[in-house]
Amino acid sequence: MNVLIKINILSIQIMKKLFCLLLLGSSIFSQAQSKKLKPLKAGPMLGYVEMTETAVWLQTTEPAEVYATYFDLKEPKQIYWTDTLRTQKINANTGKLYFTFLKPGTTYKYVLHINKERVFRDPEYQFTTQINWPYRMDPPNFTIAMGSCVYVNEAATDRPGTPYGGDYSIFETISSQKPDAMLWLGDNTYLRPTDLGSRSGYLHRNSHTRSLPEMQGLLSSCANYAIWDDHDFGPNDASGSWTHKGIALESFKMFWANPSFGFPDLPGTMSYFTYVDAEFILMDNRYNRTANFEKGEKHIFGEKQVEYLIDMLKNSKAPFKFVVSGGQFLNTAEVYENHINFPEERAFILQRIKEENIKGVIFLTGDRHHSEVNKMDLGDGNCIYEFTTSPLVSSPSSNKNEKNEYQVEGSVIRERNFSTMSFSGNFGKRKLELNYYNAAGKLLFTYFVNQ
Repeated sequence: MNVLIKINILSIQIMKKLFCLLLLGSSIFSQAQSKKLKPLKAGPMLGYVEMTETAVWLQTTEPAEVYATYFDLKEPKQIYWTDTLRTQKINANTGKLYFTFLKPGTTYKYVLHINKERVFRDPEYQFTTQINWPYRMDPPNFTIAMGSCVYVNEAATDRPGTPYGGDYSIFETISSQKPDAMLWLGDNTYLRPTDLGSRSGYLHRNSHTRSLPEMQGLLSSCANYAIWDDHDFGPNDASGSWTHKGIALESFKMFWANPSFGFPDLPGTMSYFTYVDAEFILMDNRYNRTANFEKGEKHIFGEKQVEYLIDMLKNSKAPFKFVVSGGQFLNTAEVYENHINFPEERAFILQRIKEENIKGVIFLTGDRHHSEVNKMDLGDGNCIYEFTTSPLVSSPSSNKNEKNEYQVEGSVIRERNFSTMSFSGNFGKRKLELNYYNAAGKLLFTYFVNQ
């Protein structure tokens, strides 16, 4: 009897140990599966999209070999491969895949392969190249979304008190509108004091912002283009004298997939792209900016960049020519970093636009933590516009004491918001519809500009 009891007790103990081992094994397997199913830290983000080429940015959770297979939806049996990308810890495990020799106006689906393992996603990732419309048809309709000021909270590095960021669902709201492209108007991340002194700090801050879950759908569903402003670049109101401007530029190139970054004789982030019949000149308002301590005539863009700007505007045949910069250009309130505080450069740009009779110029700006539309009449039926969109998820400004002579009545918005520009109409009679929305998608203000 005692022997049977001892055997039963021993059996129970063995069963308990086996059960614990099974649980442990199940936990290890689950962790392995979880890691296997989450090889991406952020992205993929669709970068520039042209007629025959596009770039896709991504960030892996650890160093990895990555490539993509892709196919034309109309010819699914013909599979193509990108080159293999090797992400490295030194570059925050980021990289870009390039899809080349594509067909215009074509939708492609693609599948990521990380360390030879297929990354499953339903629905599969896809992109559509721009249509080869010139001389063949009217330009197609399209929509560009835009916004600025993205502060993603991080308790360990934030100031004590009320969190500065919030309403992250705004990115899902933007994505739900299915824009063809998203234009990030600067302050796309906010460097903290803990980040400013080191390269690893810059990479951490960009990684922390980019991996926000609510942002991933927007990043993968449309083309993304970006400029920077002071909080992506360095300390508040940082100028070209900033010690770590080289690190700032390196990290910006690392985390964005613009078609280009600067020129051989002009280091920085200046770039350019065309979407259908609209042209966008992406200005750099930091790298070559006059040091804050200097006296005399100051500049934001610098002589060389202004030369490029005017030359591009003169040679453009686009009905709408967008100059994209972090700080406000037309606003006449002499506050913060408005371009009116750099009067010689601002006056020169306006004078050249008027002298050359350049029509259809619209400035797209952010920075101010409020949104508004500005309009300046140059005479002879020529006007310059400015669409300011700010903030996306940073805290809005409550300052209401500005005197801005070009402000369009009723256009000021003082809550988290984004805007869209929708382009329609036949060739030569194009129309632009500007709409501002809050984080929940409520329409706040509408404005129209005809070609």
